[in-house]
Amino acid sequence: MTSKYYYGQFTEEHLKLLKTGISLYNEEKFWECHEEVEDLWLADYGDDARYVYWVVIQVATSLYHYLDDNLNGAEGMIRKAKRKLEICEKKNVETELLYKYLSWEKFKKIIRKIPEKSKIEDYNELYSFKFKNPNHWDKL
Repeated sequence: MTSKYYYGQFTEEHLKLLKTGISLYNEEKFWECHEEVEDLWLADYGDDARYVYWVVIQVATSLYHYLDDNLNGAEGMIRKAKRKLEICEKKNVETELLYKYLSWEKFKKIIRKIPEKSKIEDYNELYSFKFKNPNHWDKL
């Protein structure tokens, strides 16, 4: 990538590390995705780019609760994910990599469409969302 990088922004290295977690998410292995990405989140303490990991963790956990018809759990996690999205934007964490490789704009839009007081079916679109397949990502 040719864009100028600033510390705390999402990089190619972050993207490479996230590959397994994204694959698990796309396979609807939401708890496994959570576990995989949580390890990345813990290892990146101090780097604001970890907020991207945090969003993925919380959305995966929300969908894990959705599959169990646990509306309270799904709502709580999606509320937290929305706050992390705001932090990503305010701290200028997002880079074109998120938009190109993860369909980040669509992902954010679907998350934000879920109302504060939701019903379990409000998560259907998010559940059917899949990130771009990591096996088809361009060479990084």
